[in-house]
Amino acid sequence: MPDPFDQSTYQVRVEWGAAGLARLAPADVVVVVDVLRFSSRVTAELEEGADRVLLDAAAHDVSLNGAAVAAAARQSGAVVLLGCLRNASAVADAVLAEQHRRGARTSVAIIAAGERLGRDTEELRVAVEDQFGAGAIVDALGARGVDHTSPEAAAAGEAFRALRGALRHLLTASGSGRELIDRGLRDDVLAAAAVDAASVVPVLRDGAFTAY
Repeated sequence: MPDPFDQSTYQVRVEWGAAGLARLAPADVVVVVDVLRFSSRVTAELEEGADRVLLDAAAHDVSLNGAAVAAAARQSGAVVLLGCLRNASAVADAVLAEQHRRGARTSVAIIAAGERLGRDTEELRVAVEDQFGAGAIVDALGARGVDHTSPEAAAAGEAFRALRGALRHLLTASGSGRELIDRGLRDDVLAAAAVDAASVVPVLRDGAFTAY
């Protein structure tokens, strides 16, 4: 019997954290979404000319969960991309390119990283910015005809569409945004809220992210 929680009957799936990734049926493409700030930061570094960004101990120090989800996704054998609000449409284009390359219907697991509450716990805080980031990618895929979405993916897409005009405010007012602003990183939060401002899609190859 199929697992009722693996979303295997849908092409586009959404779940939370490494545990959510493990719960889903294996997908051809995994998109890791950690808007504040792992996905946005790696995307920016590649935009600024870095050849590669290592998925190493330093990356795990930056992100307790985003880097961990990417490392777990690598073990699945899927194509692993980093997605955020800034590159949502570019991620959708990369998924279509993968589908064309494979010559077959391509399943996509979009994993909202959320935030682990400490290094010694797997307890996860649902992070609204990652809900919006996942929803932006669902929306962009739908605009390109990849719209066989699970209920979880559909809900994320609708949340993004309904609140797109308020993203700058919502990210700066969110718990994650306020935490970063208190650390002097308001510009990073505002940059992360800019939908489709980037055309770079980080893809994980040989332990490092490079531009797709």
